[in-house]
Amino acid sequence: MAEVCFGPAENFYAEWPPPTCIVCDGPYGVSGYPGDLSGTDGLAEWYVPHLRAWSEKATPQTTLWFWNTEIGWATVHPVLQTFGWEYKNCHIWDKGLGHVAGNTNTKTLRKLPVTTEVCVQYVRPPLFDGMTMQTWLRHEWQRCGLPLNRANDACGVANAATRKYLTADHLWYFPPPDAFEALARYANAHGNPAGRPYFSGNGVQPFTASEWSRQRAKFKCPAGITNVWRRPHVGGSERVNGARQDMRWKFKSLHGSQKPLELVDTTIQVCTDPGDVVWEPFGGLCPALVSSFRSDRACRSAEIVPEFYHAAVKRLADA
Repeated sequence: MAEVCFGPAENFYAEWPPPTCIVCDGPYGVSGYPGDLSGTDGLAEWYVPHLRAWSEKATPQTTLWFWNTEIGWATVHPVLQTFGWEYKNCHIWDKGLGHVAGNTNTKTLRKLPVTTEVCVQYVRPPLFDGMTMQTWLRHEWQRCGLPLNRANDACGVANAATRKYLTADHLWYFPPPDAFEALARYANAHGNPAGRPYFSGNGVQPFTASEWSRQRAKFKCPAGITNVWRRPHVGGSERVNGARQDMRWKFKSLHGSQKPLELVDTTIQVCTDPGDVVWEPFGGLCPALVSSFRSDRACRSAEIVPEFYHAAVKRLADA
């Protein structure tokens, strides 16, 4: 199901189902489009109610894609961290020299021409009894009273369990579901009976392999895709043209910062599966809505500008 709502996103968050992916293309602080702020002062505070709502509805499987300028992202990043969002990667949209087209007065601006935006990937890892996943895994094994090297017997490996899954240093990484289930089974079978269950999320029974796999964000890496996206500004048949009633609008196209569907396709498909829910709180022309519909994802979008909303409705109908 793909749906675009007319009005502020905060009016709809409570009704929308929990998202597997959030595509955030909100204010940049550059007076770039209707509703944008005139500067980055206050930008972080502006996002706070939205971040609060996203954090309440997000799950450990949720990925957030935060589009902005470099300084806009840097301004909001500390607030994202405050709400428990963990930085994963910064992706650069390089629009090419055609984006400059001789319109940058470098003598006045005193800087090199800008041809980029950033799209920053965040996840929201869970806490277990107030501990990070890495700390909790080691804590649970130690709580069961078995020596750390017995974890290797549990997983049937020489030393990978203690060196990777239960380590306290930077070598740690997420134990695959089958390895986690082996650890939990062994700890509950051979550990101190008084402390059972071990590796449990509810205090009744251990996580199953399937439940454990849902404790981190989905991700799959397409071949040949890196964090630098060299795509020209949207043009041709993909560009949505039209006029706004506000004659102060400075762009010939309907939206001055239309995102290429190809890039939005990438962000959605690397972190979701068919049937998953995508949120697009600041829709604009709602590229995530169109991309989700074409790839069998369920999307909820919101837009406050009438011209953008009607154009998004038409884009969805055409799709």
